[in-house]
This record gives sequence, C-alpha cells and structure tokens, in this order.
Amino acid sequence: MAFDPFADEPRKALSGYEIGQDLSMLSIDELDERVDLLEREIVRLKEARARKEKSRAAASAFFNIGEEKIGRESV
Repeated sequence: MAFDPFADEPRKALSGYEIGQDLSMLSIDELDERVDLLEREIVRLKEARARKEKSRAAASAFFNIGEEKIGRESV
C-alpha cells in the first residue's frame, strides 16, 4: 500500500469543542462534524432558553411580578 501524504488519517475523537480553538489541523470532515455539533448545540440552547422563558412568564403571572414593576415605575 503506497503512502498518500494527502490522505486524512483517522484521529481520536475529541470529547468537546473549545470556542476559538486552532482549526488548522482539522480535516474538512472534522470541520463538517464540528459545524454539525455546534448547530445541534445551538438548537439545544435555544430550546432550553425557550423553556426558561416559559417558566419565567408563568412565575411572573403567578406572582404578579409584571404588575408590581409597572406600579413602582409609575411612582
């Protein structure tokens, strides 16, 4: 089997991604995997944020927090 200097050698999968890390040693496939990973993470973050917004709105409605703030701002 001939040596191909341009062939991507398999690398050990990284457990995580660090924002701002050096990308120069990653293959195109690895970059695509990172993009996919980050896109899924963005979806997960947006879903978590939406759940928290819903919880906060429910708590505000229950405790009438919105009305309290409005009353104080008018004074």
